[in-house]
Amino acid sequence: MITTVIAEQVFDGKNITNNQPISFENGKVIAFDVVNNAKVIKVSGLLTPGFIDVQVNGGGGFLFNHDTSLSTLKAMVEAHSKYGTTGLLPTLITSNLETISAAANTIALAIKQEIHGVIGVHFEGPHISEPKKGIHSSQHIRPLSEQELAIYCRDDLGIKVVTLAPERVTGEQIQRLTQHNVKVCLGHSNASFELTQAALAAGAVGFTHLFNAMSPLTSREPNMVGAALLDKYSWCGLILDGHHVHPATAKLANRLKCSGKMMLVTDAMSTIGSSQKAFDFDGHKIVLEGDKLMSQTGQLAGSALDMITAVNNAQVMLDIPLEEALRMASIYPANFLGINDNIQQFAIGANADFTVLECGNNSALHVSHTWIGGKKIF
Repeated sequence: MITTVIAEQVFDGKNITNNQPISFENGKVIAFDVVNNAKVIKVSGLLTPGFIDVQVNGGGGFLFNHDTSLSTLKAMVEAHSKYGTTGLLPTLITSNLETISAAANTIALAIKQEIHGVIGVHFEGPHISEPKKGIHSSQHIRPLSEQELAIYCRDDLGIKVVTLAPERVTGEQIQRLTQHNVKVCLGHSNASFELTQAALAAGAVGFTHLFNAMSPLTSREPNMVGAALLDKYSWCGLILDGHHVHPATAKLANRLKCSGKMMLVTDAMSTIGSSQKAFDFDGHKIVLEGDKLMSQTGQLAGSALDMITAVNNAQVMLDIPLEEALRMASIYPANFLGINDNIQQFAIGANADFTVLECGNNSALHVSHTWIGGKKIF
């Protein structure tokens, strides 16, 4: 069946227009007009490309580390679709080889079965720095072995991202990963400026949750943060919940980083889209305190952030227009992952992945509809 959606406003990634119809069939955009015999749906609000979140640990009460099953992935997609996310990378936090292998097998099955919303996988660790581990388990932190390389280099996992610390791997290993289409991100690292630059030269293309769990920028040592802000080719993920990064710091970083290279991420845990208030993770009791997740050690433990809140926060904290905030949640992550042509651009043949935003009583945007692959998920 052909469906035509007509929204009051449409953001195409560049401009906002009024009452622009979008018709899609079999999950793909087929026309920017009303097509004969189409089912016409008129909605109020702003229709925009769906959000892409490259760092999602859980949602709907499920954590990928705890349950590497298809049902967990489906629950995560459903939970985050309520907040505008149409594509996500389920993220596995530092774990043992058995769990990494099981997660990879589940991702491969999800890709094969074309589970809507699951576009790949993000392995965050275990090849990270002990001093910058955060809540990652010291028990599982280790160098990169041939067994893990074989998993990361599989060609049936969709889009692959691996976060690692450059002091834990060799330049040759980074090159090998990139040769097998792995997006190497740097994070959870105490690396120097020079070592970070060497990792970038070897093929690393991103930085995981900028500022958090990485060597800081100081007057005498630029370190990883300095390298991230100075490099014009790499992308940075930014958690804009007001807790992980001070708004003034985030604003300064966004001004310094090259245009189009800063993207919004949530680092969301299992509480998103659920009534869950607490859970255990690798020996840590994690409790939801207001809008942040805290471990009993006093550390931030992932986030309770969703993408539409990140978009709202970006406008205020970064002092940017809505259009740029939407690009940071959709176009820029798609560019980072190399999928803009078939997923995020409003073009004939592109995936019908979009969301509709409306203003609430407090002027903040909320999600009213979400389509993934032409199916109305929320």
